[in-house]
Formats: sequence, C-alpha cells, structure tokens
Amino acid sequence: MDAVFKALADPTRRQLLDLLHARNGQTLGELCEGLAMTRQAVSKHLALLEEANLVATAWRGREKLHYLNPVPIHEIAERWIGKFERDRLRALHDLKRGLEARADAGDEGEREG
Repeated sequence: MDAVFKALADPTRRQLLDLLHARNGQTLGELCEGLAMTRQAVSKHLALLEEANLVATAWRGREKLHYLNPVPIHEIAERWIGKFERDRLRALHDLKRGLEARADAGDEGEREG
C-alpha cells in the first residue's frame, strides 16, 4: 500500500490516472498530448504507477496501451474511509438530501404563491 500512496502523492501521476479514467487504453504518445512534459518524464511516472499496480499495460501490435486499475484505490477507500467513516458519510449524505428536498419544496411554494 505504501507504493500506492507514494504514486498518488504526485499531482502529475494523479493527472495521468485522470486521463486514463476519462479514456482508458491510451498509448504513451496519447498521454503525452495531455501533459506539458517529455515522453521520458511521462514514461517514468507511468512506471511508478505500474509498480503500484494502479496502471496495467497490454500490447497491441507495437503499441503499449495503458489502462487504469482502480482496485488499489478501492482497497484504500475500503480500509480508510469505508471502515471508519461509512456511517458518518451516510448520515451527512442523508442530511444533504433532506436539506435539498426542503429547499426544492420551498422554491416550489414560492413559484405557486
């Protein structure tokens, strides 16, 4: 899990994960288009993401495609958020929905009156 936290600590690596989330299966060249860095720098970031098992790769002919692997992030969420905060987050979510529903009902009453 340390490798995952280390990989996620860098904003460029998080941006790479966001790019893969938006469109999975990109080549190094395609990922470089979304970043203002050299291919070598992007390649180093991808290597760290692969080591942390956040990115999986597959070869299609001569192209190496990169895919987001969300499992390690899910495991972190389950361990650190799910176990400790699930009930509190559910209560906050329910409170938010209730307040929004009351606000919507109030808006509707103003339109009628």
